Amino acid sequence: MRVVLPAMNRWANVRRPYGASHGHCEKGQFVAADGTLPYTLGRESANRGNMQINTLIVDDEKPARDELAYLLKGFPEINVVGQGRNGLEAVALIREHAPDLVFLDVQMPGLNGFGVLKKLMDRKVKVPHIVFATAYDNYAVDAFEVNAVDYILKPFDKGRVGRAIHRAKRMMEAKSSAVERLEHLMEQVGAASRSFGTSERKRLLLKSQQRMFLVDAGEIVLASIEDGLITVATREVEGESNYRTIEELQAALDSNDFWRAHRSYLVNINHIKEVVPWFKSSYVLKMADKKQSEVPVSRAQTKRLRELFKL
Repeated sequence: MRVVLPAMNRWANVRRPYGASHGHCEKGQFVAADGTLPYTLGRESANRGNMQINTLIVDDEKPARDELAYLLKGFPEINVVGQGRNGLEAVALIREHAPDLVFLDVQMPGLNGFGVLKKLMDRKVKVPHIVFATAYDNYAVDAFEVNAVDYILKPFDKGRVGRAIHRAKRMMEAKSSAVERLEHLMEQVGAASRSFGTSERKRLLLKSQQRMFLVDAGEIVLASIEDGLITVATREVEGESNYRTIEELQAALDSNDFWRAHRSYLVNINHIKEVVPWFKSSYVLKMADKKQSEVPVSRAQTKRLRELFKL
């Protein structure tokens, strides 16, 4: 399945909250960025202005971090104690600061939002209240709304952020267990992924000709790196990946299906079309993408190739 998203700068048209038209109207009340339907914190919440919520922002895109940090300045109860650029930094910052609340991007290269939660639980680190941030309103969002504090869609809107903060405060006051909710979330998302089959366990974003495609991991034929840029090919489309290294991409995929045939190539063994003997007992793989790409097998991986196909 392929989802085509419109190509645009997600942050180009974000409206910032200047003055009464976009920001603070009266005590305890905020207006959404489009000027519609004011969001009211309510008298009880407004009177708790002294309540400090130590907060982290984690997103691999600097414009997203900057925009969210800007919007959070409009909420005096929010104290931003740090920002992270990826999942590993998120884990380290949560251990260091023990925040009350984390705005956590779902889709990050290497360790994504779900990976962060799993590492925290595996390491017995206290899990803070989580607000997920995502650009894609897909099947997992329903699980976010039920089990996490909340989710917000990019580009961010001050009114929507305000509602997420209000909900987080209510859960903190009720002493709702973040760990309990998130463990349930992980179970639900895992079950949902399994119900779609192996190829749906991981989805990747590819940029191609000013368009962005979401592809299932099982559809990937091969990935290659040149001049620091990773290109991923499926049977139907080829595009640039937001992963920074082949190692990061390989770690995110099923090791039973994806094999590092060469230091510059990662291949899906299910999409190898032909194995061609080459010079000096080496081999070349012909792949099943549109270009029928040819991938050299390094000498170090020749033994692995023979094991895979009983050569």
